[in-house]
Amino acid sequence: MSTTAIRVNSEASSWTDIASDIGDTFAARAAQHDEQGDFVAENYAELKGQRLFSAGIPSELGGGGATHAEVCAIVRELGRHCGSTGLSFAMHSHPVCANVFKHLRGDEKSTGALRKIAAGKLVIAGTGANDWLASSGEAIEVDGGYRVNAHKRFVSGAPGADLFVTSAIFDGDDGPEVLHFAIPMASAGVEIQSNWNTLGMRGTGSNDILLEDVFVPAEAVVARRPVGTWHPMWDVIVPIALPIIVACYVGLAESAVKLAIDSAAGKPHQAAAVGQMQSELAVAQIALDDMIRIVNNYEFNPELSITSDILTRKAIAARNVKAAVETASEIVGGAGFFRNHPMERIVRDVRAFHFHPLPERIQQSFSGRITLGLDPIEMR
Repeated sequence: MSTTAIRVNSEASSWTDIASDIGDTFAARAAQHDEQGDFVAENYAELKGQRLFSAGIPSELGGGGATHAEVCAIVRELGRHCGSTGLSFAMHSHPVCANVFKHLRGDEKSTGALRKIAAGKLVIAGTGANDWLASSGEAIEVDGGYRVNAHKRFVSGAPGADLFVTSAIFDGDDGPEVLHFAIPMASAGVEIQSNWNTLGMRGTGSNDILLEDVFVPAEAVVARRPVGTWHPMWDVIVPIALPIIVACYVGLAESAVKLAIDSAAGKPHQAAAVGQMQSELAVAQIALDDMIRIVNNYEFNPELSITSDILTRKAIAARNVKAAVETASEIVGGAGFFRNHPMERIVRDVRAFHFHPLPERIQQSFSGRITLGLDPIEMR
């Protein structure tokens, strides 16, 4: 399909049709990107050509007007075809959607940022989970802004990004605080490392980024918060981001299940395993659907209990995605153990699910502490 045949439409079926159409090509490339461990650059070019990077931006700001649920559907469809593309796209999409949430509540900075992203067809890469509460790096105040030095890890989609969204610690007169900011990826002192050599999700280009004396203008700072304590901003980001990320892994599991069902055709002895696999997948799908329901296309009220509910469902989805894929691999059998079989790649890709916040044991402590009225930050 030509990347010039753009169909900008806010209907979920249209967005997922676009993702499905180009996804067939992505699926054909997935093995090569996995084998070579290189970034899915061609796929990013096609996503940009189809205006999918601005799909979630409101139409009045120059975007495609897709809802949060529709963005999740796009990611899920991409995940069915190529996990690395789906996950990288998710990492761009969730900061976009967080800005949509703030735009809808009158935040002028978010409105301006969304207009720029749509007009410039800009792509975002950022840190989040790896910086979580404490952040890392140092920001020193200089004339007009800050000079930042930092080493950032797990920056998915970095080779294809125009903007880098991250944070650093500023030790000011009132004590240390985390500064959140967005800068052009082409800024002087920003260096993308070529060190992404991993078990799975090998095409995401999630390289480290070094910031060496990078100037961050004061107006680029979009938020400030204390170091190492829970901040209400996470009660916006976590509920919006996690369904988008989870959608990629559910898409991967759905692809594995299809491979297994095709393999089991004419093999009645596999019926029980197929039934087990379908049950495991259904739990993951239900967890994702309920996360999307909670967010309610940005209508949710940010609070700790909502964050806990989202994190709980993420953990449930992760456990059952892995279980469904494992059962699917058993059904496919020895053929799926070979490197040229897509099942082998999916088995490795879903292992990355654990690293998105929060790992299940930490999530259980987090949610338990909230239920008991304790400070959630004591979990780490």
